[in-house]
Amino acid sequence: MDVLEPTLQMWLTFAIISVGIISYILDKFPMEITSLGIISSVLILFHFMPVVNLDGEIILTTKILLSGFADPALISILALLVVGHGMVETGALDSPVKVLVRLGNNYPIAILVLSLITVMIISAFLNNTPVVVIFIPIMITLVENLGKSPSLYLMPLSFVAILGGMTTLIGSSTNLLVSGSYQAIGGDAIGFFDFAIPGLFLATIGFFYVLIIAPRILPNDRASSNQEMQITGKQFIAQIDLTYGNSLIGKKAVAGMFPILSGLTVQMVKRGTQNFLPPFDDITLEKGDQIIIATTRKELTEKIAKDPMLLADVKNLSVVDLDDDADRDITLSRGQKLVEVIVAPKSRLDGRTLDQAGFVLQGGSKILGVQRRSRMNRTSINDIRLVANDTLLVLGTQSQIHSLRLNDDVMLLEWSEKEIPIKADMWKALGIFLGVVVLASGGIVPIAIAATLGAFSMIVSGCLNVRKAAHAIDRNIFLLIGAALAMGSSLQATGGASYIAMVMINLLDGASTTVILSSFFLLIAFLTNILSNNATAVLFTPIAVNVARELGVDPFIFVTAVIFAANCSFATPMGYQTNLLVLAPGNYKFADFLKVGVPLILILWASYTLFAPWYYGI
Repeated sequence: MDVLEPTLQMWLTFAIISVGIISYILDKFPMEITSLGIISSVLILFHFMPVVNLDGEIILTTKILLSGFADPALISILALLVVGHGMVETGALDSPVKVLVRLGNNYPIAILVLSLITVMIISAFLNNTPVVVIFIPIMITLVENLGKSPSLYLMPLSFVAILGGMTTLIGSSTNLLVSGSYQAIGGDAIGFFDFAIPGLFLATIGFFYVLIIAPRILPNDRASSNQEMQITGKQFIAQIDLTYGNSLIGKKAVAGMFPILSGLTVQMVKRGTQNFLPPFDDITLEKGDQIIIATTRKELTEKIAKDPMLLADVKNLSVVDLDDDADRDITLSRGQKLVEVIVAPKSRLDGRTLDQAGFVLQGGSKILGVQRRSRMNRTSINDIRLVANDTLLVLGTQSQIHSLRLNDDVMLLEWSEKEIPIKADMWKALGIFLGVVVLASGGIVPIAIAATLGAFSMIVSGCLNVRKAAHAIDRNIFLLIGAALAMGSSLQATGGASYIAMVMINLLDGASTTVILSSFFLLIAFLTNILSNNATAVLFTPIAVNVARELGVDPFIFVTAVIFAANCSFATPMGYQTNLLVLAPGNYKFADFLKVGVPLILILWASYTLFAPWYYGI
């Protein structure tokens, strides 16, 4: 085959891409800085050295180079991040996650493996992006239940979704694009399961790598960067005062425990001067009792959400945390916020009990609880005397919280400010999410439209406010996709991708069909992590047909090689949408994808090289 004549623009494009990837790997600069550098470089390059066609028209304009920022894939990812954030904020996934966690307590590894298998199977028939969105919080919970870092299994979650997508015609948009391109140049229609056997072979090999080897390579000390997606298991002490109307009044202990408080550990029941310790035999709760419990913040919140009358008066919920850095959350009404403040040295609160302070700070915000490094005795929180450096959990409106900035008695920790989620929004968020999944997976509308509609619905329904929605959008992802698509457009317009392909084919002139097929697979697998997988599929399908015809073999063999190789988007976060979805929750770096993704690509390449000649009889 004739090799394209290389141009200066082509070589400079290669240089920019190489420097950009090296910068991503070395991680000397923040990812967004590297992305901006790449975008700026290609803009300057093609402004002063434009690429023109035979008619003298510029084919790589500034508009084309920046079109990545309006790419449907980018819009889909950002909108899905907003939808997922709405699910987390409202606790819409708490119930199914809790069931899996309960099973995971007894069979943790089995549930983890089953979840990954489920994702891979579903991804063969549905769009894998919403599937991964569903399972991200579930996987975080399951992995943390094992006492491990979410970073160990969030990347594998993305990878198994990609592997499942390469087994059927509708498994990914890449497969459909290759099929469409093949038919457009005179090829036969590709059936639903026409490449299922080699696809299943590769997916199975990849699954065992992802399950067994990948967690050994991935960092195990990375906490999720999205703290709100994490489900804490830290214990704290809470006090519930049984005032008029409390739903606990009249409840009787059974077998030494209170069934209505299942999931909470009752440490003591105070009744006047009497203290009842477990087991609680023949005790019926009465008005005026004080119940001191040990529980997680999440368990208590879920109890309150299910039974609002558990607390007849919000002032009477008082929290004493046993952990130094716990993040607590109580569901009340929309617009109210929780924030932490530290009792300042020489504060007027120093030495006073919470009862003497009236549970209210200057400005009207209410004190819900206190946190202290040292362990405190089982006692009524009303009697706890505050000391300097105690951390108070405070509830208030936006204006009440802001007034604390001028309060000399406390130091406001503004980073801890968090609006109280409304559990009543759970069903709205769940309905919106399921609507997005149905619209996207059913092909009713493109995923970009479904996701955008979902993000809009989350905001107008009150599940998220605009500030929280904006917080859900990751700027790394935004700039990374913009840079990746700018590099891909440059590589295609300058003929760089075709040049690499033609050079490889000419170098292999006279080699066996097996060697050419293997090399072809490896080349596409490499380029699909730089170009988009869809662009790679469209670019290499006609090349695959031409190579097959010159070799005198069935073009379908090389076309399916394009499908499998173009789906090997494991080595970079921008390689595939699901990689970008787990980038922030897993707190991954660019190099993490290389360390785990490159070996997986090489294993799949070697497996295909051995399997394809036997399966196709070449």
